[in-house]
Amino acid sequence: MKLKNIPSARWLVWLALACLVLTARAEDPLVHRQWTVDGVVREALVYAPASARTNAAPLVFAFHGHGGSMQNAARQFGFHNLWPEAIVVYMQGLNTPGRLTDPDGTKPGWQKEAGDQGDRDLKFFDAVLASLRQDYRVDAKRIYASGHSNGGGFTYLLWAMRGETFAAFAPSAAVEARDFSRLKPKPVLHVAGEKDTLVKFAWQQKMMAAVRRLNQCGEGQPWEGEKNCTIYPSKLGAPVVTLIHPGPHLVPAGAPASIVKFFQEHPQP
Repeated sequence: MKLKNIPSARWLVWLALACLVLTARAEDPLVHRQWTVDGVVREALVYAPASARTNAAPLVFAFHGHGGSMQNAARQFGFHNLWPEAIVVYMQGLNTPGRLTDPDGTKPGWQKEAGDQGDRDLKFFDAVLASLRQDYRVDAKRIYASGHSNGGGFTYLLWAMRGETFAAFAPSAAVEARDFSRLKPKPVLHVAGEKDTLVKFAWQQKMMAAVRRLNQCGEGQPWEGEKNCTIYPSKLGAPVVTLIHPGPHLVPAGAPASIVKFFQEHPQP
């Protein structure tokens, strides 16, 4: 049928729908943003649903591993696709000496412990959180953090140093040693690969056991519907989930969806 034969009312409806589709396609769901922290320009990719300006929205921070990037984290986790109602921030690290690799610090990463690198990344987190709270209606009871490898270590550091801000955490392929005593019980999902030769699986087993003791967890049981997941109920309302996959040092397919489900089930009291 030719356009001239379409009744005018129907044509106007079609035109309006076409404009909406074209607008949606033109909008990049990830917006590149910058903050200046202690004179240094810091970057992140931010996804925010339009509803976050009027309705309280969850907020998820995600951190790439050493040598990675915010773009890599967005592809690796894809939280903005899995939880479109949430604000999601993929933050960019700066060149940092690695504890296990890159001792000269030629690749981007995150501070390893409190006081390291002048706490530049904790300050970066503080600046981004304050900015997002100004721009959107952030739900204070639903703020979360996840990260892989060095980014998982920084997730643990946020738990230690900013724990009261967060509802739950999901580190991957990471341990926390030097600031562990600062951790207070919180729900956590830890992703670990049995063939991880970088952050050795044995190290992560000790970390997961320590967190279960901290959270006063009981015996584990399969987490229904979630592959490779064991959930350990907590007397304190801070369960631990271990997602142990048979692979190496990576975030396995399916893990981000399990992380989102865990976050959705665990707002702050």
